[in-house]
Amino acid sequence: MASPAPKKERAPFNSDVLRWARERVRLSPETAAQGAGVTPDQIQKWEAGSAKPTIKQGRKLAHFYDVPFMELLSKKQPKIGKLELVPDFRMHREVETPTEQYELVLIQSEAEETRLNALDLYDFLGIKPPVLDDDFYWAIEKDPEAAAAWVRELLGIRMSEQYSRKGNDKFKFISAFRNYLERAGIITMKNSGLAAFGARGMCFFATPLPVIIFSKEAPTAQAFTLAHELGHVVLKESGISGPIGSTPAAARAKMVEKWCDAFAGAFLMPRTEVAQVLFPVPVRPEKAIDDGRIATVANAFCVSRHAALVRLVELGYVSERFYWETKRAQFIEQESAFKGGGRAEYYGSRYRSSRGDLYTGLVLEAWSNGIITNHNAAEFMGIKNLAHLDDIRNRFRN
Repeated sequence: MASPAPKKERAPFNSDVLRWARERVRLSPETAAQGAGVTPDQIQKWEAGSAKPTIKQGRKLAHFYDVPFMELLSKKQPKIGKLELVPDFRMHREVETPTEQYELVLIQSEAEETRLNALDLYDFLGIKPPVLDDDFYWAIEKDPEAAAAWVRELLGIRMSEQYSRKGNDKFKFISAFRNYLERAGIITMKNSGLAAFGARGMCFFATPLPVIIFSKEAPTAQAFTLAHELGHVVLKESGISGPIGSTPAAARAKMVEKWCDAFAGAFLMPRTEVAQVLFPVPVRPEKAIDDGRIATVANAFCVSRHAALVRLVELGYVSERFYWETKRAQFIEQESAFKGGGRAEYYGSRYRSSRGDLYTGLVLEAWSNGIITNHNAAEFMGIKNLAHLDDIRNRFRN
């Protein structure tokens, strides 16, 4: 007679904590079930306490809920603060799919964790974090052209940062732009996951250390995204930039997005500078403009041709009809086809790109000075292989 199969090991999971972990990331029982490879009914039984997951199932849940496995075994609900820098997801589109909410919450959570870690590192180092001056901020009723000129002057970005770049070097403007923002005290992060939701960027406003996240685009398009998200900082408005839905908050969202778009165009392509590169604004907008002149503006200011044409329409060089009926679909198709330049060869370059120089520099300074351990530094950088720390340090700012 065959011996009975061994029973699967059951750990003392807390049903209340299981429910809390799922609701924290705004997942439905159906979506959680897909992540754990079980039925929604099984999720409900686990949360009701009438059944318990196996250790293997619990580990799947912990990974899917983005919580440490041991927290699911806690006797009490963990005291983890709610996400504070909440952007209006409706500014991205009507997000109804729980999985999308979950993925966006993870991106937001990483950004907030990075900011809080940075504040801790400043404290460890005995340094006060940089704080933006009060005159850095503008009201939405104010002229975005004037705001852009003023903020650019405060940041100290000279036009030569764009004009001096030729050929492939113009793609490096995005790194220089990030450096100016980070020196002012704005954390910049890159997260390609945003692209899956049709979003170009996020801004989480807080002081000190507001956070800007940008996604996977051509470097010249990233410049406009960074400038747009900088507009959100100037307005003290958290947000996620992408297609806008038709919810009750849409009117306010559209007003903010329109202001930030105008701010970004003026910030990267000041009116007087465009006139010098091209020619003064005509008396009446032209019916069309050739690709060569669009490229002239795009190359001069290290922006995409799409952004250049939008700015030319805004300034009155060419009609809106030309943009909407002739060029817009072409630009959208080109942007959708962009696949990115591949992953950086070295871990140091990848982590520097994703976390930004401000945060990476803080971690390395605290680590190099013996204020935090190797393991602490790895945790701050979100890496598992300690050997990668040396690569990050060796290639930092190279």
